Amino acid sequence: MKTDSIWIFHGINGKFSSGVFTEVKLAEEWIFLHKLTGVLTEYPIDIGCYDWAIKNELFQPKKDEHQSPEFIGKFTTAGQEHFHYEDGVRG
Repeated sequence: MKTDSIWIFHGINGKFSSGVFTEVKLAEEWIFLHKLTGVLTEYPIDIGCYDWAIKNELFQPKKDEHQSPEFIGKFTTAGQEHFHYEDGVRG
């Protein structure tokens, strides 16, 4: 099965992601099992979020800083599908 995206869970106050899934259903089972709080976000595969957002016309760099490595390295967009959870339940 080829997919063009994956789902990544980032727990509240976590510095790094704690789970990667091919399906929301699998992620939600794990999140519910452990009563986790955080965000599950869909990420494109084989392209960075910054380039994906530009390609899909969700973002256009307007300032010089928008093309800096620091900005690009931290970039995410609300255009990525995502769900919030509290104590394992989608909010």
